[in-house]
Amino acid sequence: MRQIPLAIGPVPLKTFANFVVGPNAVAAAHVRTLPQRASAPLYLWGPSGSGKSHLLHALTHELRTGWFDSATPPPWQFSDAWSLIVLDGCEAFDEAQQHSAFALFIDAASQGTQIAASGSVPPVDLPLREDLRTRLGSGLVFSLAPLDEADARAVLHREADRRGILLSDDVVFFLMTRFSRDLKHLMAMLDRLDEFALAEHRAVTVPLLKKMFEEEGSLL
Repeated sequence: MRQIPLAIGPVPLKTFANFVVGPNAVAAAHVRTLPQRASAPLYLWGPSGSGKSHLLHALTHELRTGWFDSATPPPWQFSDAWSLIVLDGCEAFDEAQQHSAFALFIDAASQGTQIAASGSVPPVDLPLREDLRTRLGSGLVFSLAPLDEADARAVLHREADRRGILLSDDVVFFLMTRFSRDLKHLMAMLDRLDEFALAEHRAVTVPLLKKMFEEEGSLL
């Protein structure tokens, strides 16, 4: 009988300290200074796993924040206790959420509240109502890129060390040559592998990884 693994401690907070800068040094440096001033809206865009949400989460540790994304049901109510409003994954907002986001922009402007947002594409390409799209692009816009292979490998090893997993170069090579290299996907893959190894009472190896995918019916 396979053992059901228990959760091993909390997931680490997404902070500036554990953000791997990679090719995104300019954007990261600007976001770090945001708590020190109220400024024009900030918009971060890039593919999944490029660090957009990580940087926005890092901001929330410094400021009282209202966080809104496509999973947040409207209407969205403004609070004058907030110093920051985050609009994450703007490309997925439905019509009602777009209406709420625009209303938040109006309230934020009147109260001097900072807005930081993210999306998968530049503001001009967002599938949103024109007045919201214009406001999202009215401030500083930064494009974020995924980590290169060396940085992604380093992050995988660091997270494995935190969990007490001995992650060999062979396992990392197997993951990075057969699956998406974006960091979000790789971290999810490590979660699955960690749980499977605990359930099997085995070390993390390439044969174990192959067995996991065979049992899940995944394609190698």
